[in-house]
Amino acid sequence: MKKWFAIGLSLMLVLMLAACGQDKENKAGDSKKLKDVTIMLDWYPNAVHSFIYAAQEKGYFKKEGLNVKVQFPANPTDSLNLAAAGKVTLGLYYQPDVAMARANEDVPVKSVGAIVRSPLNRVVALKDSGITRPKDLEGKVVGYSGTPLSESVLKKMVKSDGGDPNKVKLVDVGFELNSSLISKKVDAVIGAYINHEVPLLHKKGYKTVDIDPSDYGVPSYYELVAVTGDQTWAKDSDTIKAFWRAATKGYEYTEKHPKESLQILLDNQDKSNFPLEKDVETKSLNILLPKMKSEHGFGSQTKESWQLNVDWLKESGLIKKKANVDEMFENIGESK
Repeated sequence: MKKWFAIGLSLMLVLMLAACGQDKENKAGDSKKLKDVTIMLDWYPNAVHSFIYAAQEKGYFKKEGLNVKVQFPANPTDSLNLAAAGKVTLGLYYQPDVAMARANEDVPVKSVGAIVRSPLNRVVALKDSGITRPKDLEGKVVGYSGTPLSESVLKKMVKSDGGDPNKVKLVDVGFELNSSLISKKVDAVIGAYINHEVPLLHKKGYKTVDIDPSDYGVPSYYELVAVTGDQTWAKDSDTIKAFWRAATKGYEYTEKHPKESLQILLDNQDKSNFPLEKDVETKSLNILLPKMKSEHGFGSQTKESWQLNVDWLKESGLIKKKANVDEMFENIGESK
């Protein structure tokens, strides 16, 4: 009896060890099945990226078989250039800049999803300046970050409002938009975001006038898009679609649970380089969520939007070559 008991016990131990080994193999197999995906943000983590961190935290990427790594840019154009070169799977960038890079320099990159569907950029002045509309900028000094796009936007706004753009003085203040405004170095700035610079000004007690370019002749555009390289899309479009399915769930979670999603973001902030202020990011997310929503699906894009912006960029002299709009985007928002 003892002999049979010993044999049975030995057999049970063998089976248990085999099961443990199989479990380890399965776990290792599951790990191997996860495909690495890198996404480079347009900036340090902030409210607009909440949906990515929510998707990460809730396991939506893993359910799609993806191991997503988030990277930050060292230079402003890194997310575009590294995506084009296939060094990252995806990058976050801006619709007008994608169109110009594709048309003027033939950068092999395309947008696969519109994240923020309308401009965040504003002309901002302090309320006590007396500036209420673009025409009021005649004879004034306007600070900007030195980009030709900002110059063209401002000129279009002033001209559309019946003013003379040549009577407006532009001064390159780099990224010191708020400090230049507060110190009275400039009368107004262009390039200030209604979800970042404006809430920061309000927090410091300043009242502002915020003028939307799309109210004065500048076509509405996608403020933030996700881009990938042509070669990455050609060989790995299924992976990108899987990423977008998970990202969509992250957006839906953020929309339903903004406080929880924001806390996930705060837990992932880059405190050493770009510490976040919870109240500012809360306001930012409240502004962003309606601008991220689309009845055609999160991230959906239209050819009309791309064509409208390409036409305006050509008219403004910012696109100088023939532009093929169909090469600039893939509409995966409805076909994930």
